[in-house]
Amino acid sequence: MDVDALSSALAGCRLTELGLREPAQVAAVQVPAELSDWSRWLAEIGFLPGEGVELLALGPFGGDPLVVRVGDSTFALRRAEAACVRVTRMAGGGAGR
Repeated sequence: MDVDALSSALAGCRLTELGLREPAQVAAVQVPAELSDWSRWLAEIGFLPGEGVELLALGPFGGDPLVVRVGDSTFALRRAEAACVRVTRMAGGGAGR
């Protein structure tokens, strides 16, 4: 595996790139500098490294908002907010279990 492929594999993907009900774990929250308050808010509602997460549903007409389960809580996030959450896909099982 070359360096770029390895780096990509370690970085995971964005929460918005998960399939419905695909189990994953939060890897990191990366927000644009001008939206630094989003980082604190996402942490407060449970988007912390290692926490189980899954995408439950997409809104109509472009998929906004997204219904997301993190740990034992369920939230509606705007697509821009969810795109700040980096995740690592997990094999089998449900998120947060």
